[in-house]
Amino acid sequence: MKTNIILIGMPSCGKSTIGRRLAAMLGYHFIDTDDIIIQQNGRPLRDIIRLEGLDGFRCREEQAICSVNTESTVIATGGSAVYSNKAMSHLQNMGTVVYLAIPFETLTRRIGDPVKRGVKMPPTMTLRELYDERTPLYESYASLTVEEAMDDTVESTAIRLMQLLK
Repeated sequence: MKTNIILIGMPSCGKSTIGRRLAAMLGYHFIDTDDIIIQQNGRPLRDIIRLEGLDGFRCREEQAICSVNTESTVIATGGSAVYSNKAMSHLQNMGTVVYLAIPFETLTRRIGDPVKRGVKMPPTMTLRELYDERTPLYESYASLTVEEAMDDTVESTAIRLMQLLK
């Protein structure tokens, strides 16, 4: 197993929650790249998007991800990290990239209103369009894909992922 495990996927697929549990099970550290963006910029993600737009946010996201240099860590990325080839190449060089895939129906149930949830997408785009746009990107960058079922728990997904990584 490579030294780091990087989790990618749609918002609400469980990257942070499963990532924390997996890190605890493996005795790894855990970081969320959204937290790094906030720390480096001194403001919440929604403020960065409001002030700089999606392109400005994605630039900040790429900078934050490329600044990560760690070992024995589970890294949860923001759902939009896959828009940066530079950031994803950096992550691929650091460890095993795992796509946490969830069916669209599960995603809509978990997210509810994408605007209230803070999903980063153009205002003219639907959640379905975003899902369809990002899915091939997640698949292309992933070394491993974990399909989540509706009745999976954080614990069961983390255990299954740990077994797949061995």
